Amino acid sequence: MPDKLLPTLPDDDANFLQRFQPSRLVLPVLLGLAVVGFLFYRSYRPGDLAPLAHADWRWLLVALLVLAARDLGYVYRIRHIAEAELTYRQALDVIMIWEFASCVLPSGQGGTGAAPFILEKEGIPLGRGLAYIMVTALLDNIYYVLMVPLVVLVAGAGLYPHEALQTGFVATLRVAFGVSYVFVTLYAGLMLYAIFVNPRSVRRLLVRLFSVKLLRRWRRKAYKHGQEMVTASVQLRGNGARYWWHAAVSTAFVWTARYAIIGCLIAAFVPMSAGTFLFIFARNITYKVILLIAITPGGAGIAEGAFPTFFGSFIGTATMTSFMVLLYRVVTYYLYLLLGSIFLPRWVARVFIKRPAKAATV
Repeated sequence: MPDKLLPTLPDDDANFLQRFQPSRLVLPVLLGLAVVGFLFYRSYRPGDLAPLAHADWRWLLVALLVLAARDLGYVYRIRHIAEAELTYRQALDVIMIWEFASCVLPSGQGGTGAAPFILEKEGIPLGRGLAYIMVTALLDNIYYVLMVPLVVLVAGAGLYPHEALQTGFVATLRVAFGVSYVFVTLYAGLMLYAIFVNPRSVRRLLVRLFSVKLLRRWRRKAYKHGQEMVTASVQLRGNGARYWWHAAVSTAFVWTARYAIIGCLIAAFVPMSAGTFLFIFARNITYKVILLIAITPGGAGIAEGAFPTFFGSFIGTATMTSFMVLLYRVVTYYLYLLLGSIFLPRWVARVFIKRPAKAATV
């Protein structure tokens, strides 16, 4: 996107687009590729990549279909949650820009922080947009809360990589996983209560909690978040069972597809049973904890570095594992950097440029 367009836009718009300048892509791409290059350099042995010649291309096709189904599921979900205020074209743009934002912003922020602004530029008022984003966050959290007990049941102690049992990594991961689960459960419960029971009491609770000296610096943000819950409650309470059922099913669909990608890719090169596939699916949930706490854009470097620890034992040689790291990041990260780079200029031209010009002629 040309820099010369930025000065012609309002400050909020310019600041938003500034975060997606091409120069911002250089660091995460170089960081991720540097880690993959180091993994290949350290692990390469002649003949280790022989399984590539015997790949089961049907599984690669399944992986691409799962990826496409996931994105179409996201498009359907955001359009349904937004009560059909978006066309399918708009919903596709929203999801692609959202995914792009998740790739170029730190994992802690992700695309969720940018999503209300994206929806506002599509003509959805900020209050309603915040309500819709809160629905996606609530349903995402509920999926996580419900799935964790199931994957613990499936994987048991194998939920954590045995390869690192002799280090402090697994102990740290168990603590992080437990803390994240408790936090997400409490947060999901708080959101449910705030949206459907008494949002104003939750707002007061947040303000009082963040009035404590150690937390006082975040009090204003806590009040703002509480106010967002009040707004969401007003917007969403009238929606019937059909609305929530479709939103919940589409959420389960997209997240299940998201967690299944790694298993599909590995199955293309390593024969596996259904039990092993489910085991990889379960371990993927603990792998995502690493990405949630990553401070780099899109988890670049950290995702690549942690992958062999979690999934190397299912793949075989270290060289094949390094190849799988690259393949996984290509289809789940670099692909969306590319798609975002294609969708973003067109989206900017549609919502920032053409719309004002049309309004001026009215």
